[in-house]
Order: sequence, then structure tokens, then C-alpha cells
Amino acid sequence: MVTVSAQKPSGEGPGEAQASQPFPVMPGEPAPLLFMRGIAKSFPGVRALDGVDLALYPGQVTALIGENGAGKSTLVKTLTGIYQPDEGQILLEGEAVTFDGAEDAMRRGITAIHQETVLFDELTVAENIFMGQQPRTRWGFVDWKLMRERTREIFARLETDIHPDTRLRDLGIARKHLVAIARALSVDAKIVIMDEPTASLSHKEVEELYAIVDTLKAEGKAILFISHKFEEVFRVADRYTVFRDGKSVGFGLMANADTNHLIRLMVGRTVDQVFPKIETEPGEAVLAVEGLCHPTEFADISFTLRKGEILGFYGLVGAGRSEVMQALFGITATSSGSVTLGGQPYRCTHPREALEAGLVYVPEERGRQGVVLQLPVFENIALPSLGRISHSGFVRMAEQFDLARGYARRLQLKAHSLSQEVGTLSGGNQQKVVIGKWLAMGPRVIILDEPTKGVDVGSKAAIHGFMSELAAQGLSVIMVSSEIPEILGMSDRVMVMREGRIVGAFERGGLDAETLVRAATGNEGAASTSGTASQEQAHAAPHP
Repeated sequence: MVTVSAQKPSGEGPGEAQASQPFPVMPGEPAPLLFMRGIAKSFPGVRALDGVDLALYPGQVTALIGENGAGKSTLVKTLTGIYQPDEGQILLEGEAVTFDGAEDAMRRGITAIHQETVLFDELTVAENIFMGQQPRTRWGFVDWKLMRERTREIFARLETDIHPDTRLRDLGIARKHLVAIARALSVDAKIVIMDEPTASLSHKEVEELYAIVDTLKAEGKAILFISHKFEEVFRVADRYTVFRDGKSVGFGLMANADTNHLIRLMVGRTVDQVFPKIETEPGEAVLAVEGLCHPTEFADISFTLRKGEILGFYGLVGAGRSEVMQALFGITATSSGSVTLGGQPYRCTHPREALEAGLVYVPEERGRQGVVLQLPVFENIALPSLGRISHSGFVRMAEQFDLARGYARRLQLKAHSLSQEVGTLSGGNQQKVVIGKWLAMGPRVIILDEPTKGVDVGSKAAIHGFMSELAAQGLSVIMVSSEIPEILGMSDRVMVMREGRIVGAFERGGLDAETLVRAATGNEGAASTSGTASQEQAHAAPHP
């Protein structure tokens, strides 16, 4: 066996980091293409990386796993030349290297595909791919013909047929993502970093991305894959490295790992603690929806929500789940149907009316719709409640702080202070701010649309725990989620939508992933766990 020595912090159990323990290389395998050893990086008041190690192997995918704030982003910026390490060494093909900026790292064959890659809608696909590195003719002009040819060659590798002269604005999200991947591959990359690459993709598009990963592996690329989704990690990765609090705490082969082990390394919790569901007995119906229709998005939506219940909504991208919730919150108008809230007729044409009636909505796009990123934590949490805490038209900062402090404490918000700008918080903590601001309104019904999207396991556990506590206290919760483990782990009942309609209603007991997927995809044989998946059962009276 060939080994690369790595000084590791002490740990416990198989697969955890041990002092002087090497990164494993199986017989017949090459040594790591890249090895980061003892990397440290500090910022004022924060030690973001504390002697971490990372090895990347040719033709293999290494998953980098860790909570938000564990140091993953700092390591990627160090690897791509944006940051310079304070301590440690980077070995590329056995040679010690330093990167004098992002362009230097790219010239040496290191490229990154980020979740939010900056592209230009008004430029063509080819122009986006070769921005800043356009091929030139012998006279110094842009060689448009060669640029188009290289674009076609890259897309041929990716097995896609996007035309080089297509304007980026005319592409959907998934194809724009392919352009970002093509841009990364326009250089002779040896190492490809994929940072949350599937966040905005549908199930079909995710499968296409997996095929691209397989192609890159076959070409001998070393791939660093960063994701919060364990099903993705187990699907694509050959190896894993786990970060916690700026330290590397475990590494190994995916074939020898399981979800519970990885979660324990990340956050010190077992998998059962990620979905801390408090078993409660739901009460009377609080929200009743009957025959709700929208001209283009959904039709004949009927269901009830009971007091103290977590009602899950599952479906594939485009099924109409979010559109139903936005209609209930008054963002869009419905064409027919009726709704009662608290036994009273409820017709909402504006979010203000929903708030007055006691219904609040936590949107999926928290950065654009849920918070004001430039404002501090305390102002965001207090924003919807200003009418209640103002006096004679003046807002008292002390009361804003008191309100925010209570919900920040209950939600275990991690921030330097309540004056910290929300835009500087991790995704999980931004989500806690959104939830906190609406809970401060004292609602009867809270709609959580993808409540843990892009959130690490530790923050998921905190959000799930708080969600369960709220339901136990009598708040009614609608949870829209694309994550099957979350739906199964947290829901008392589940509504499944497909093509704008509810196609199944399922009780918690005995429900499994296969049943949900069958219903969501229209595969024959899907059946409700209580005997039928009919529309009638979707809004049947609560069981005694």
C-alpha cells in the first residue's frame, strides 16, 4: 500500500482522523494528484481553517462534507488561489506550489464550478465560456471560428447540443449550469471543484450532471464534490473528507461509510437526532382548502390542516406545490375554490390579509424573498412587527433587540451579534432569521417552503427540532420539501402533487420512499398507506 502521511487531530472510531494516520491509497492506485497538508487560515477573531488535510486522487471523486461554517468555502478559496494559507503546504503532482491568485491556480489546472457562477445573459454561450481567455488570431483579433469550434468540442464531451451562438438569456437554469461547467472545462483542468452543483436542478437534470461527473472521472480528473445531500455523496463519491469547526476530523472510502457515521463526524449527532419528531395528537381542523384552482398552475386542490400537525407536501420540481402556498399567502390570485381559516371564510388577495388572519409563509428563495440581506439580524426579525412595537410612529431599538433576542435564542441562531448583517450569515442561520421574524407575529399557520434547502445537517436538526416543538405547542405547519428523508421524518401526513394536482394523501405510519416517488412520478401501483390515494382522502376529515 502506498501512503501519504498526514498529521491529523485525534479522533475516535474507524474512519476518524488519527494522529499521523495516512490518507489511504489502495494497491495499484496512483498517489494523490493534490495533497493539502496542515492548511491553516485565520481572519480577525476567527480561525477558519486549523491544520486541515485534503487529498484528491485522479479519476476519483472526493466528497468534502461539513456544516456551514466548517471551513469548506475557505478551503476552496485557498485551493483556487483567492486566499493564501497562513500555514501548511499544497502539493500538486508531488511538487510544493503556491498560487498567486485565481488565474494562476487555473493555469495550473484547478477550476471550480460554483452554485452561483457569474455569467452574462446578453452574451452568447461561447462568449461566456471563453470570457477573459478568448483565442486569438496571429494578428491579435478574437478568433471567433476557433472559439465556436472549441465550444462545440466541450459540449460534445458533455453530451449536450447547445449552440455556441445562443444567447445565455434564452437558456433555462439547468442549461446555464452546463455553460458554467463548460467554462470550467475550457481550460486543461486536472482538478475540478463542484460546490453544491445540483442546488437549482430538477431530478432529471441532476442525473445528467452525474453522467458528466462520470465522464470527468473517466478522463482522469480529480474531483472535489461539495454537497449537503447525502444521497448525492453516496451516488458520486469514491472517498470522503469531513470538516468540523475548521478541522479535518475524518476521511475514508465511501464504500466503508454510512450516513449515520458521516453525520456523527460532522456534528456529533446520530441520524435519528436530525429528525427529532415529537409525537403529538393533532386537534381540530384549522385550515380547510376546497377545490382551489389557478388558471395555469394548479387545479382542484383540497386538503385540511389540523392544529398541532405538520402536513408535508411532496412532489417533483414543477408539480405546483410552491404555487399553491403562494396563493394561500395572497401572492397570486386563484380563479375558484374556497378556503376557511379558523372556521371563518378566508379569501386572501394580499399578503397583508394573510398576516392579519394568522397565516405566514417562509419562501424557498430566502435571499431574495425572505430577508433584507443588508439589514442586521434584529431589524429583520422585528420588521413585520414594527406596527406592534412602535409608539406614536417611533420605533424603539431596545424593543427591536428584545424581540429579536428571544427568537434568536429559541432558534439557536449563530451570529457574532444581533447587529450583524444577515447577508454575512450562513444559509442555515439566514433561514432561522426568516422563521424567527414570522413567528414573532404569533401565527396560527406557518408555511415552510423548502425550509432546509442548502442548509447543513446541524442547522437542519435545529430547524427540525424547533418545527416539532412549535407543532407540539399547537401551531399548524405546512412543510413543502423535495427531500424524502425530511418528508418521512417530520410529517404527520403527506400530500403528493403531480402536474398541479394532489394525487395522493398518506398517513405517517408505514409510509416509505418508494411509495412517495411512485405517486410523484405517476408510476402505476402507488397507493395510499390508508388504502387509497384518492383526492377525497386528501381532504378527508381528521381521524378520531
